[in-house]
Amino acid sequence: MADPSSYRPEPGQIPDSPGVYRFRDEHRRVIYVGKAKSLRQRLSSYFQDLSGLHPRTATMVTTAASVEWTVVSTEVEALQLEYSWIKEYDPRFNVKYRDDKSYPSLAVTLNEEFPRAQVMRGPKRRGVRYFGPYAHAWAIRETVDLLLRVFPVRTCSAGVFKRARAVGRPCLLGYIDKCSAPCTGRVTPEEHRALAEEFCDFMAGRTGAYLRRLEEEMRQAADDLEYERAARLRDDTEALRRAMEKNAVVLADATDADLIALAEDELEAAVQIFHVRGGRVRGQRGWVTDKVENVDTAQLVEHALQQLYGDERGEGVPREVLVPVLPEPEEPVAEWLGERRGSRVSLRVPRRGDKRDLMTTVQRNAQQALALHKTKRASDLTTRSRALEEIAEALGLDSAPLRIECFDISHLQGEDVVASMVVFEDGLARKSEYRRFQIRSFTGQDDVRAMHEVVSRRFRRYLREKERTGEWAGEEPDQPPAGPAGGAEEEPPDGAAASFRADDGRPKRFAYPPQLVVVDGGQPQVAAARRAMDDLGIDDVAVCGLAKRLEEVWLPGEGDPVILPRSSEGLYLLQRVRDEAHRFAIRYQRGKRSQSIRTGPLDAVPGLGETRKKALLKHFGSVKRLRSATVEEVTEVPGIGRKTAETVVATLAQGALPAPAVNTATGEIVED
Repeated sequence: MADPSSYRPEPGQIPDSPGVYRFRDEHRRVIYVGKAKSLRQRLSSYFQDLSGLHPRTATMVTTAASVEWTVVSTEVEALQLEYSWIKEYDPRFNVKYRDDKSYPSLAVTLNEEFPRAQVMRGPKRRGVRYFGPYAHAWAIRETVDLLLRVFPVRTCSAGVFKRARAVGRPCLLGYIDKCSAPCTGRVTPEEHRALAEEFCDFMAGRTGAYLRRLEEEMRQAADDLEYERAARLRDDTEALRRAMEKNAVVLADATDADLIALAEDELEAAVQIFHVRGGRVRGQRGWVTDKVENVDTAQLVEHALQQLYGDERGEGVPREVLVPVLPEPEEPVAEWLGERRGSRVSLRVPRRGDKRDLMTTVQRNAQQALALHKTKRASDLTTRSRALEEIAEALGLDSAPLRIECFDISHLQGEDVVASMVVFEDGLARKSEYRRFQIRSFTGQDDVRAMHEVVSRRFRRYLREKERTGEWAGEEPDQPPAGPAGGAEEEPPDGAAASFRADDGRPKRFAYPPQLVVVDGGQPQVAAARRAMDDLGIDDVAVCGLAKRLEEVWLPGEGDPVILPRSSEGLYLLQRVRDEAHRFAIRYQRGKRSQSIRTGPLDAVPGLGETRKKALLKHFGSVKRLRSATVEEVTEVPGIGRKTAETVVATLAQGALPAPAVNTATGEIVED
C-alpha cells in the first residue's frame, strides 16, 4: 500500500486549466483516468486525509504510485481524450459498463455487390447498415421472414450464394419467392440493390408512405380486374403490418431518440437503453458495472453516453437523447454528441407526456436488470471478493490475489505441443491478456518439461520488460528484447492486440506480474513452475496447482494437498480459471491440428513453405482440384514459379491415390 504523499505533486506544479489525468501503479500500469475543468482543484482533492475520502477513492490512491496529466484547450477535448485513454488502457478503477449479454443486430451489407440481410454481432463494419440491437436473434429472424415476402433480398451466406451461382439454380427461398435470386440472374445487381435500399427504408421507420403506395396499387389492380395481383398486394400489406406490430408505436412518427435509464445501489449500477426510430422501439440493450470509483448518477450518465456513442458516427447518434439526469456540465457532452452526429443533438430529461411514460418503462427494465445481475454468481462483486479472500487464506497469502494467471499444456500424443495462459483480474476473465505458446524445443508427452519452459518464457519476458523500462535503476528504456528462446514468440488470442504498450508504442505483453500462478496439474507441474521462477529469481509470486481428479490444490514442497470445501467460492473461482485455460489451450491445439490435416498432402512437396501452401489451397480450393491442375495453371498462383509448379504437380501425381486423412481426435475421415 503506497502513501499518496510520496507522489503528491509540488504546490503550484499542477496547472489550473482543463485536462485529463492518469494514476499509475508501481508497475507503471494505468489504473485510473479522469478529466477535470480545473486540474489543480480536482487532483488536490485526491491528496487529502484518507479518512475524508470515499473508501473506493482511498483504495485507488493507495494503490497508485504516481500521477500525470495532459492539458487541453476545452472541456470537449478533455471528454474526447478521456474516452480514448479509457478505451486504450482499460483502467481497473474506472467505471466499465459490460454487456449483460451479446446483443444481435439486423445488418444489411450494402458494401457488397448483392447486399445481404443477416443477424450480426460484434463490432460494426464500414458499409454495413445496422438496425437494433435486439434482445433476441429469433426476433430478428421472424421480422425478416415477414418482410422477405415484400422485399425478397438475399439472406444466404457467401458459400451458398457462390454454389447456387455455379450450378445455376437458386436455393429454396428463391423457389418460394422469398428471395429475388440474384445468384441466377433473375434480377440485375441494380434491381437487387434497390430492393435492399427499400428494405432499409422500411426498417428505418419510413413505413407510412410505402404502405399507402401498396394500398393504392392494390385498389388499382382491383379496378383493373387483376384480382390475383390485388390479392398478392393485400397479403404483402398484411405482412408489413404484422412486422410493424412487433414494435409498438410509442411516440410520434418522426421521433428518433435514445432513452437511457439507470438503476443503482452503493456497489453496482445497471443502465438500459431503448432505441426509438420512426416512433417505434427498434432495439434495446443494457449494461452493468461495479462502482469501483466514487461516482454519482450524473457521472454514470456521462460514462454511459461515452460507452454508447464513443465509436458511433452519423445516423448512429439520434437527434434526441433522453436521460434521467443531465451530466455536469451539460454543454461539453452535448457538443461532443453533436460533433459525432454532424448536427445538433438534443440532450434533455423528459418531464411529461409519452416520452416521460416511456422513460418510466426503461427505468423499470433497468431495475429488473440490476436485480437479475445480482443473482449471477460469477458477476457478483461480494462473491468474487469472498472467493479471493478464501484463496488467500487457503494458500497462506498476505493479501487477496487480484491478478491470477493460469497455464495449461495441450498436445495430441506428443505432437503439436502448445500451451495457454489465461488471466483473471478481480475474479473476472481478462481475455485481451490471454496468451498462447508454441513449444518446438521438443516433442513428446512431457507436460512437466513443457510447463517449466512456458513459465520460464513468461517470466523471462517480464524481467526483460521490467529492465527495459528502467524500473530497477531508473535507467533509460533499452531496445525491445528479442523473442524468447526455446520456441515461437508468444501470441495474443485471435482478434486481440497486445494488451499493454509502452509510451513509444512498442508492445509490452508481459509487463505486469501476477500475485498467483495456477497450473493445471498436480505436484510435478507445480514443482516445475516453482523451479522455473526460482531459476529467474522470482520469489514474490505464489504458485499452486489444481488437479482434476479430486480437485485438490497443490502447493510447492508440500506432501499433502490443500482440500477446499466443494461449496467454497475460492474453489469455484480456481475451477473457472483452470477450465478457461484448458479450453483456450484445446482450441489452439485443435486449430493447429486441423491446419496440418488440410495441408497434409502438400507437406511432401520439397521446398514448399506454409505461405505458398496456403496460397495454393486458396487458389484451387482443395488438394483434389490441385492434383488435376496443369503446370501452367499452378504457375498462375502468386509466388509459384514454373520450377516449383513442376515439383508440385510431379509430387502430387506420385501420390494420386493416397490413403484418406484421418482426424485422430474424432476418428473421422477428412475429405480433401
